[in-house]
Amino acid sequence: MRAVHELSICTSLARIVEAHADGRVVEVVHLEVGYLRQVIPATLRYSWEIVVLDTPLAGSVLDINHIPAVLHCRDCDARTVIEVPVFRCGCGSVAVDVVGGEELLVTSLDLAGPRTLAPPRS
Repeated sequence: MRAVHELSICTSLARIVEAHADGRVVEVVHLEVGYLRQVIPATLRYSWEIVVLDTPLAGSVLDINHIPAVLHCRDCDARTVIEVPVFRCGCGSVAVDVVGGEELLVTSLDLAGPRTLAPPRS
């Protein structure tokens, strides 16, 4: 069932990318994906290949920058990177706010020239 999550994300990403590509060939889609999104990078890349197959985005790849989960403690003002979803500061306080790790952003696109249609085969 996990792949359904990544397929849904990739379907949305493809719409965003196509809208911003403005008819140009997309080579690389740069993403920031937060740890708390619980996205498996290999599954996301595989899902991207499926979603863009036979579309103008075919052949493009995802470049994924992982963003750690970061908490801000309202008691001691510390910022703590967490690796397991336990929302507790190093000081022991649970009065924390998530300030990083929920991202899922297209940060940039590597584009080539305009898309061209192959001439019809005779």
